[in-house]
Amino acid sequence: MPSINFIARALTGIIAFGFLIAGIFDVLDYFIVKFLLFGIFIAIVIYIGIILYKNETHHKA
Repeated sequence: MPSINFIARALTGIIAFGFLIAGIFDVLDYFIVKFLLFGIFIAIVIYIGIILYKNETHHKA
């Protein structure tokens, strides 16, 4: 299983690469591109929340 840092960095790299490619090809105005990039961002936020919750409950036990 990949480490927490690897997954977070991979998702961040994907979203950065997505913005780069979408900017180069001038497709940032398309709804599907906005939806995909925003969806990846929300996935990162949810993933960080899950990690923080697990760490908090792990330290309390």
